[in-house]
Amino acid sequence: MTAPAAAHPDTDSPMLVLIAGPYRSGTDGDPAAMAANLARLEAAAWPVFAAGHLPVIGEWIALPVLHSAGAGPTDPLAEQVLYPTAARLLARCDAVLRLPGESTGADLDVATARRRGLPVYHDVSELPHRARREDA
Repeated sequence: MTAPAAAHPDTDSPMLVLIAGPYRSGTDGDPAAMAANLARLEAAAWPVFAAGHLPVIGEWIALPVLHSAGAGPTDPLAEQVLYPTAARLLARCDAVLRLPGESTGADLDVATARRRGLPVYHDVSELPHRARREDA
């Protein structure tokens, strides 16, 4: 189910939009496959920004956290960092953009967003567009 543009009543304010989709799913721990998945997530960042909002991807925060702990996305510690990072981000986000593809983490993000009453979009074209302003 997609939220209508009116789900965020003040489209004059930028939304913080969590971009959710596959990162580790289907990669069998292959770093190149995870990098390709991250690149697909990041490809949605510009359209979200161009619509007048602020994109965020959980891995942008979780991966440096893991790195600072001496771990990576396939280490056991990742389970204690990746999903909780997204959950903490969702406490601050205004919406979720769910990209296609199987992903347990992205499905959890959607469920959390819906529990919190946040709109979930499945295409960047569904995001409300803000009027361009230099000061926002």
